[in-house]
Amino acid sequence: MALPIVDLRSDTVTQPTPAMRAAMADAVVGDDGYHEDPTVAALEERFASMVGKEAAIFVPSGTMANQIAMRCLTSPGDLVLAGARQHIVLYELGASAANAAVQIHCLDDTDGVLDPSEITTVREGEAHVLPRVTALFLENSHMASGGRASTVAELGGVLAAADGLRIHLDGARLFNAQVATGLPAAELAAPAETVMACLSKGLCCPVGSLLAGPAELMERGRLHRKRLGGAMRQAGILAAAGLVALDEMVDRLAEDHRRAGLLRTAAAERWPDQAPSVLLPDTNMVVFAHPDAGRLLAHLAEGGVLGDTLAPGVVRLVTHHGVDDAGAERAAAAIASAP
Repeated sequence: MALPIVDLRSDTVTQPTPAMRAAMADAVVGDDGYHEDPTVAALEERFASMVGKEAAIFVPSGTMANQIAMRCLTSPGDLVLAGARQHIVLYELGASAANAAVQIHCLDDTDGVLDPSEITTVREGEAHVLPRVTALFLENSHMASGGRASTVAELGGVLAAADGLRIHLDGARLFNAQVATGLPAAELAAPAETVMACLSKGLCCPVGSLLAGPAELMERGRLHRKRLGGAMRQAGILAAAGLVALDEMVDRLAEDHRRAGLLRTAAAERWPDQAPSVLLPDTNMVVFAHPDAGRLLAHLAEGGVLGDTLAPGVVRLVTHHGVDDAGAERAAAAIASAP
């Protein structure tokens, strides 16, 4: 009998839990276009409270949440600062240019943090007829660096250099950062005017993300959601799973982090030159360079382990609710025997 596949391609492959399926079946729904879906409203209120904001909007995807924030915080022609490897730069298919008509100035985020001096230098350009910088987009946890989670204290220099800019936090995996740092999501999101988090990754929901911020801004966000095609009707069926996720699935992310540690150790031992970067993060991502990523992924697949790449020569392995201890140990063994 074949062993089950250990799917480490992404935490988006998670399946809704039995409790989520039951909640979805029993959800009380209404037309959210008229603000009449009580389950959606409850989810939005719960999330806004958890991240310390006045209001929130339920949207189909994290990309849409980021794009709504971009439209709310900027005007066409603005210059937006973001890390070169953030999701909004690399993995949204140029949506910011198409949806908000802004330019993004990419900052070095190799290790998951930004250099305040870079922010200062770009902002000084305004005195020399360079584009006006209006916003800074952050990401926590920072996926491309291996899931690095940052505290507000660690961002002190960045926030000082960004004083006066509007700030958005791409918190697709914000609750992973909460668990890793031991700090509440509201504290991690406090410096940001708007914050997004995904329900459909480690929290196991089938669909959905949330964007939170000031109430007036979220009302504008609802207009942009409709313009982007993201208004949903009886969406309480989906929101019901989100309520279960926020109640039951956040604390258990620590299990994913622990299992990712097994993979980090295996990768660091197999490729010692990668050890400093592989061992640094403490969430559910394992990201490292490999000279023949395709061959490595093929080797893992032969052992029933699926991985993926972030870029040419960059491998990513992601733990989640669908990977138990046995699966993590099989994956670690496959890494240890890799070419």
